[in-house]
Amino acid sequence: MKRIVIFASGSGTNAENLIKFFQNRETGSVIQVLTNNPHAKVLERCKKLNVSALSFNKTAFTSQDDVLNILKASQPDIIVLAGFLWKFPENILKAFPNKVINIHPALLPKYGGKGMYGMHVHEAVIANKEKETGITIHYVNENYDEGAIIFQAKCYIDTLDNANDVARKIHELEMAHFPKVVEQLLKG
Repeated sequence: MKRIVIFASGSGTNAENLIKFFQNRETGSVIQVLTNNPHAKVLERCKKLNVSALSFNKTAFTSQDDVLNILKASQPDIIVLAGFLWKFPENILKAFPNKVINIHPALLPKYGGKGMYGMHVHEAVIANKEKETGITIHYVNENYDEGAIIFQAKCYIDTLDNANDVARKIHELEMAHFPKVVEQLLKG
C-alpha cells in the first residue's frame, strides 16, 4: 500500500477528505499530516480520524533538516500539499523528486504566486470579472505555483457571484477531484 503524507496550514477540509477517501482503499493510506500552524484545525480533524499529526516551526522546515528527517523516516510515496501556505524548501524537493503535489484554487497560470491563496484568489477572480475559474493540481517546484500541471477542473462564474460563491464552487471541485487525482498518481 502506498504511503501519503499531507501538509496543511488551516482548517484541513481537504486533508480530511483525503484521509476518509483512502481509509478503505488498497491503493494508499494517509500515514501522517504535518502542519506549520500549531493551532490549525487540521490537528483536531486528525485526532478524530486517528491519523498521526505534527506541527513544526519555520526553522525546522527551512533552516534545519527536522522536517526532511521526519519525511525520510515516513518514506512517503507522495507528499500532498492541501492548503499549505509556505514555500517548499529545495532540500525536501530534491529528496522527493516528482513526489510533491499541490492543489491551487485557480486555473494556473492565472492567479498564482506568493500571497495568492484562499479568498485572495477568489476576490481577484471576481475583481477581474472572470467568466470561469477552477482548481489546478500541480507538481511543486522551487517557485510558487509554477510546477507542471497534472489536472485542472473548471467551474463557471455567474454575474451575481461574489468571492464566497466562488469559494463554495472551488471547494466542491476540490472535494470531488483531489482524492481521485492523488489515487491516479499512486497507481502510476
